[in-house]
Amino acid sequence: MKKRIPALAVLLLLSGCSLFSKPQYGTEQMLFLPGKVKAVWAVAPAINLSGQEPVDALLQADLLYSQVQQVHGVTAIPVNRVVEVFVSLKIDKIQTPEQAALVCDLLGADAILIPTITMFDPYNPPKFGASLQLMAKPGSFTRPANVDARELARAAKPGANESISTIDNADFIQSVGMFDASNGTTRELVYEYARGRNNPAGPMGAEEYFHSMDRYCSFVYYTLIDDLLHSPKLRR
Repeated sequence: MKKRIPALAVLLLLSGCSLFSKPQYGTEQMLFLPGKVKAVWAVAPAINLSGQEPVDALLQADLLYSQVQQVHGVTAIPVNRVVEVFVSLKIDKIQTPEQAALVCDLLGADAILIPTITMFDPYNPPKFGASLQLMAKPGSFTRPANVDARELARAAKPGANESISTIDNADFIQSVGMFDASNGTTRELVYEYARGRNNPAGPMGAEEYFHSMDRYCSFVYYTLIDDLLHSPKLRR
């Protein structure tokens, strides 16, 4: 007479006893500020040049902020504090190095990070184009009394409607990219980024990054920050 194997035992054998094993996460790549000196970076609201109205400037800045927080050696100031300073100065964005230095001084920051959205297509495969501008406060900067940030913008050479990327500034670093998930190289970068960040036992795994635009944008910001950190200007 043959013995019957309980149904639960069969299920456990077929599943590899997954009920008792922990999901095996990978190891995510860490980002480090070059050198031993630490820095404080403020994160500004995003500038939307994509032509897509659904882009939330504050949400994009928050996604960027969450990535900056993970950079070893950098202390990040959240966007809500930057917005408070903007309101007090009666400006909605930074247009000149003088404005950037003033905002940094008021926040106690060494530099301000400004995201600009150039393409936003959330449908799978997603496409996201963005640039990051890191504008540092010069060591010689002294905050003038009774300063008017709008007057600083009018007095500067670039026109008020010009992109901040047109400004020639020795303390200015920029990282630009357009990330199309239909491109095989981009997809490989996403999978590498997802390793250690997503739950490998989840129903979608790394594919979730192609279905969630917030997660995809976070990947792009991570990549652009990594590019900024390799700038020779941060290694001076």
